[in-house]
Amino acid sequence: MGSIIRYHNLFETRRLVCLLGVVFGLALMIQYFGFPYGYALSSLFTANGGQISSSQRVDPSGNFSRSDNLKHGSIVNATNTNLINETTNETKLSDANNEEVEDGSMPPMNERSGDTLTEDVDPEDESPFKDSKLDNKSNVESLGRNSSLPPDKAADSEDDLQASNSTSESSLSRVVDTNGGGSISPAPTEAKSLEISPTALSIAPPPSVVIPQVNLDAQKEAPLISSYQNISEKEGNTGHLLESDNLPVQKRTDHAPTVGHKIPEMKESDKPIDSVVSIAEMNVMQQETRTSFRSMKPRWSSDVDQELLHAKSVIENSPLAGNEPGLYAPLYRNLSMFMRSYELMEQILKVYIYSEGARPVFHTPVLKGIYASEGWFMKLLKRNKKFVTKNPKKAHLFYLPFSSRMLEESLYVPDSHSRRNLVRYLSDYLDIIIQRHNFWNRTAGADHFLVACHDWAPSETKRIMANCIRALCNADIKEGFQFGKDVSLPETYIRAEKNPLREIGGKRLSKRRTLAFFAGNMHGYLRPILLNNWENKDPDMKIFGKISKVSYVQYMKSSKYCICAKGYEVNSPRVVEAIFYECVPVIISDNFIPPFFETLNWEAFAIFVPEKDIPKLKDILVSIPDRRYREMQRRVKLVQQHFLWHVRPVKYDIFNMILHSIWHNRVFGGIE
Repeated sequence: MGSIIRYHNLFETRRLVCLLGVVFGLALMIQYFGFPYGYALSSLFTANGGQISSSQRVDPSGNFSRSDNLKHGSIVNATNTNLINETTNETKLSDANNEEVEDGSMPPMNERSGDTLTEDVDPEDESPFKDSKLDNKSNVESLGRNSSLPPDKAADSEDDLQASNSTSESSLSRVVDTNGGGSISPAPTEAKSLEISPTALSIAPPPSVVIPQVNLDAQKEAPLISSYQNISEKEGNTGHLLESDNLPVQKRTDHAPTVGHKIPEMKESDKPIDSVVSIAEMNVMQQETRTSFRSMKPRWSSDVDQELLHAKSVIENSPLAGNEPGLYAPLYRNLSMFMRSYELMEQILKVYIYSEGARPVFHTPVLKGIYASEGWFMKLLKRNKKFVTKNPKKAHLFYLPFSSRMLEESLYVPDSHSRRNLVRYLSDYLDIIIQRHNFWNRTAGADHFLVACHDWAPSETKRIMANCIRALCNADIKEGFQFGKDVSLPETYIRAEKNPLREIGGKRLSKRRTLAFFAGNMHGYLRPILLNNWENKDPDMKIFGKISKVSYVQYMKSSKYCICAKGYEVNSPRVVEAIFYECVPVIISDNFIPPFFETLNWEAFAIFVPEKDIPKLKDILVSIPDRRYREMQRRVKLVQQHFLWHVRPVKYDIFNMILHSIWHNRVFGGIE
């Protein structure tokens, strides 16, 4: 009888255990399918849902240290976590400091500023919408990236990464660059396959940086610098004036350099500018900034600093230039200084190109279309033996070889109305650069530069690459363009990769019977105003919407003035096209800084018309004396050499002019 009872109790016990197992399994299934992130067990082990908690501290000696506490559920899909974290239904994003930031709303428009028309392809329609700018209050993720260690205190090899593999490399994929060697970079290939809500994106926290604990001397105890900071934002006050300029009295506030590791407060130059800055005021700002703007003082000295100081002194004390074949003095702000600066650039400039970065975003030049400027520059610089050095200690400048066009093409999620993952991708790239090398930290990125032509580049780089010299096609004062630091990049529409000079030139003056010409898609608010005022209103004003490529080129070649009206953004390839076809440019784009502004005197060969004066456009053009027009058209032909791409660069061409502008701003924006 006792054995029967024991057997019955054992049976009941087993049945109870099985029942509990089934209940537990059902609970796990319900939890798994109920959680939007798919972390079935993460909430059981961590209170924050598996996020990375990072903190920075200053020890009593003044050295910065970083504490990184990885929660159990934080290491997830390595190919896309750092690009885009899981989708939520919230309308706010959480940045690296666990602060809530609102994502900017972005209307469903076309993304291009507009530009030349062809029969088969309209380059203005390359993207399904036009993004609004990333707002000034939200696009900041504070990363404690920058080590303050000089080269002799910190290793400069891949060994530095081993201590932080669990934080940074867990969210990055290792890829092989076609140039050879492995490089660590976020993988762009899966971004478009993710299902992203258009209302919000959750961005994964940045990879942490393990900073070696080394006792630094007083010189090296500078605070940690975030690459999101604007170290100096000075605007000009006085400068070169033309006789016809009437400048309003306008007081501008200079901002003292700021140093620190926290997210910077919004500076005046970051805030929207409601008023229009005239070309005359830009001349004033540029001239004054050349003598007043200074980037951050390097944390430790280098031989290149003395070379830059010597170059600056030599340029500022240049003797009056004699006759230089091909250079016409009225086209330049100061021909003597330009010639001396260009000569020194050819003699001493060395550029280091980072090998890190995965294709196609890095090391992949786009050589056709309206974004070709960034691609042609990348291609020609990478194969240039005179300027490029493999020894970073000899470099005056460091090139970040990414394509803003390929960044958008590879990573932008259609209809997501967010570029946060693009910014995060560049941020992760900088983390790798800073971990592997010390060069960024010496100047907080002030001796680094980028060349980007896509419309989104200013907003994508204004925080994380704020101290860099940014060569931008979208050179807009309202977008935070800084005179003395940033460079206005010419936007060039290349139709034939093997022959970029095809169809150059135009008809002689006697054959240019059309007073003014414009054709283009109705992008932005300005072009509809232009057409409403002038389309089919006057036989002298050939103002159209979209037309064929053949007609477009013929009108360019046979018109006196070519209207360069902004699209969604201030930049347009029509400015360079007008020069290419020897037509006097008429720029209608408020707050647009024209290319090579630190060197060229644009009012010598171009007309600037405020947007509000579109109804007076013909009166303005007719009032220009014929003698003045003829001289301006002659100057257009003389300045043309500075806007031409060659398969092999030639002196004073567009490649060398872009590089010179970057060199110029580094020389005059360097240390005292």
